[in-house]
Amino acid sequence: MITLVDYHAGNLASVRKAFEYLGCEVQVTEDPEVVRGSRHIVVPGVGHFGATLQLEKSGLRPAIREALDREALFLGICVGMQWMFQGSTEAEGVQGLSLFPAMIEKFPGDVKSPHVGWNQIEIAPGSRLLKDVPDQAFVYYTHSYRAPVVSGTVAKTNYGADFSGVVERDNLFGVQFHPEKSGPAGLAMLKNFAEMAC
Repeated sequence: MITLVDYHAGNLASVRKAFEYLGCEVQVTEDPEVVRGSRHIVVPGVGHFGATLQLEKSGLRPAIREALDREALFLGICVGMQWMFQGSTEAEGVQGLSLFPAMIEKFPGDVKSPHVGWNQIEIAPGSRLLKDVPDQAFVYYTHSYRAPVVSGTVAKTNYGADFSGVVERDNLFGVQFHPEKSGPAGLAMLKNFAEMAC
């Protein structure tokens, strides 16, 4: 069972349909108790980083943290991935989970922002999430803020400079792009997560 966290800021329908297409049972919930007991958690997200404040207000943040402490698998998508970092300059004072020690920052002024459309990912060897995904595969981005390259970066994209497209460590996975909109490459990533989760 994959638990899709609803905090009123995610593209829930398309993510759910993608997992169901892959044969997974999916529950959509905003109940902290359900999330706390889950073994496979997906946090999507679109829009402003400040929307993640709802995860704190609703009690979902500590529930997710407790589940992660019990080694639940976690996948953050777009803003959901950004939430895995310490925070974002888009919403000063709104804390992320600090699973990766860096801040999300806006693209520099010398590139068009938001970064919208297809771009390639340069894949490092050994990623479980990106197993069988070809290097330089195209994925679909739509974002104005980016995560720097960190020790957990397993795929990076260049737009003005390199940034993290995918991060991974132990039971933690995050993708800046939208895998549910990224064609065969994105579906392969969700399939890999589903095979770990289902």
